[in-house]
Amino acid sequence: MAAEQRKLLEQLMGNQSTSRAAQLSLTDPKVCRSYLVGTCPHDLFTNTKQDLGQCPKVHAEPLKAEYEALSDREKQRYGFDYDYMRDLQKYIDDCNRRIDAAQKRLEKTPDEIRQTNVLLRIISELSASIANGQVEVEVLASMNEVARAVDENFRIKQTMQLKAEKEKELKALSDTSGPSGHQKLQVCDVCGAYLSRLDNDRRLADHFYGKMHLGYASMRKTYDAFPRELKSRQRQGMIDGDDGPGGGMGGPRGPRTGSYRSGRGGRRW
Repeated sequence: MAAEQRKLLEQLMGNQSTSRAAQLSLTDPKVCRSYLVGTCPHDLFTNTKQDLGQCPKVHAEPLKAEYEALSDREKQRYGFDYDYMRDLQKYIDDCNRRIDAAQKRLEKTPDEIRQTNVLLRIISELSASIANGQVEVEVLASMNEVARAVDENFRIKQTMQLKAEKEKELKALSDTSGPSGHQKLQVCDVCGAYLSRLDNDRRLADHFYGKMHLGYASMRKTYDAFPRELKSRQRQGMIDGDDGPGGGMGGPRGPRTGSYRSGRGGRRW
């Protein structure tokens, strides 16, 4: 009974959405321009950890079909692809911030760094003491100071044992801190998920073909390809002689200005 009621509700909401969309035009601010141009980010991550929920703007298939039927010159005049790029940029920037934060969480803490430096200094001092002691044993032996040479050799062995213990402590610290201490984790530079260097091929494949990874990979690919598409359109516009007031990147809402940022550390609008 509940399932039937839910189905009826979905049908009713769908009919209302279709009716509302029929009253909207391409330029209506209620319409999702990312959906018109490509794939709305809200549709990429459903049922994943990064689920963005339902898009607050209207996704209308008739309007998308109307937009896709336009010529390239008409699409340029609308300038919707710039809105799409800004939308993608927002989510890519959020992902990049999560990646940076995840990387920092895998780094050693200040206390771990301090302990590591202390152990390295002690091991260095012990190594120098062993080297000096071995020279002294040789000198004592050449002077026939056998008893003193034996005592010095015994001290050297004790120092070598202490050095071996400190080296073991250093290895244990390295294995339990930083990336190694997190099961040799690393951060995926596409979607920000943690990956283990110990994962087998099957688990890695599950990640790389997972919905969240593919969603961010698609966003980055589309975003990075835009400068090339823009240059291609500009060249085509010059060939077609479309350099009038309404041509190119402007459109009815005026020309776009700014610079473009791509990927992690590239160019930005």
